[in-house]
Amino acid sequence: MKLWGGRFAKTTDALVEDFHSSIRFDKALFAEDIEGSIAHASMLSRTGIISPKEADQIIEALQKIYEDILADQVTFNLEAEDIHMNIEQLLIQRIGDVGKKLHTARSRNDQVALDTRMYLKKQIQEIQQLLLNLEETLLDLAQTHPDTIMPGYTHLQKAQPITFAHHLLAYFCMFQRDYDRLTDCFGRTNSSPLGSGALAGTTFPIDREDTAKALGFAKVSANTLDGVSDRDFAIEFCSAAAIIMMHLSRFCEEVVLWSSNEFGFVTLDDAYSTGSSIMPQKKNPDVAELVRGKTGRVYGDLMALLTVMKGLPLAYNKDMQEDKETLFDAVDTVKKSLLVFAPMLATMKVNQETMRQSAKGGFTNATDMADYLASKGLPFREAHAVVGKLVLQCEKEKRALEDLSLTELKVVSPLFEEDIYQAITLETCVGKRNGIGGPAPEAVQFAIDQGKQWLKQNRSE
Repeated sequence: MKLWGGRFAKTTDALVEDFHSSIRFDKALFAEDIEGSIAHASMLSRTGIISPKEADQIIEALQKIYEDILADQVTFNLEAEDIHMNIEQLLIQRIGDVGKKLHTARSRNDQVALDTRMYLKKQIQEIQQLLLNLEETLLDLAQTHPDTIMPGYTHLQKAQPITFAHHLLAYFCMFQRDYDRLTDCFGRTNSSPLGSGALAGTTFPIDREDTAKALGFAKVSANTLDGVSDRDFAIEFCSAAAIIMMHLSRFCEEVVLWSSNEFGFVTLDDAYSTGSSIMPQKKNPDVAELVRGKTGRVYGDLMALLTVMKGLPLAYNKDMQEDKETLFDAVDTVKKSLLVFAPMLATMKVNQETMRQSAKGGFTNATDMADYLASKGLPFREAHAVVGKLVLQCEKEKRALEDLSLTELKVVSPLFEEDIYQAITLETCVGKRNGIGGPAPEAVQFAIDQGKQWLKQNRSE
């Protein structure tokens, strides 16, 4: 008989058993479930609800079940539905009636909410460490390339010269925000629902703060209905995970472009590339493409969880069983993507001269020529028009702005002097943009130093 079967006159249909059961995926929560049960048993003993001897029996048996699961010596039972009932069933089989006392003052509703929060807290911290590893890779690359000039783009059209370090640091900022979002999510996950019961708490004199402290939570949930029905923390995590994947996907798109023959900015390491089954010459950026593709499934995880929760009345509903597969998938996908992405970046070769030559094309110094005229007193809009005419002339003649003679320049504006040629070199274009966050080497070095301080601070926490 099922542990809840007293009210039922019929056994559950086999189709329902299979459809209803979640043990195939929620067995991933076995460690959290056992840890939560041990804390619950200890609290029941301290509050006099069960005896210390009974608590010791329960705790010892739970620890042995944990060891047996780790050793792959436990076969989970589909009919027991989920990880919570499986472990309770194992406990009762091993220590008899004493094991039946563990569920005193507890429901599967607050139990599953507790397990999921414990799981997610651990996963958030692990993902944050992977983000820190990626941030360190970005800083190392930036430190190596403070003077590597490349074209910056808008609309995928060459816009202005920047440095590769500056470009990398833009992603550093993105992943920094991702780290901070996870920190915020961790704070809202760090609340214990244990003691909420099915929805209305319990008549037993439990100590919710005792179990919360034992399990490493900062506080207890303020409302028992909310304690069992809240999945905001999981939705918030999936949202943060989707943004992480979006940032990775944008970066992957650039890696795919950069490694193409048309760009040639980087050469991916053979260990992070694949070939073609028919074309011998191919070297494909499959890692970057696959991370880009996996972004969609994390978006799907977020939308699935939002959709599951959107119409649910308080408190717990069986629909909420669907939260775990989406959450587990989002966690696994983000972790795997971060694990492979950082070494792919670290091992790629940066083709500095190709980047520089590309920055020389596309009139990336046109804005600096307009700024030069503006600094001489010409209103910027007029300077903009003057340089636009020069660009049009150069396009027709297949020349660069720096190829124009001073005589040709003075035809369109008498403000041009010999110093214009120095003003529009790539080094000057980059070097003069030395404000905070700019591409100039000193500004980049300041950003790298700030990044290292942030990294050190978060590594030590």
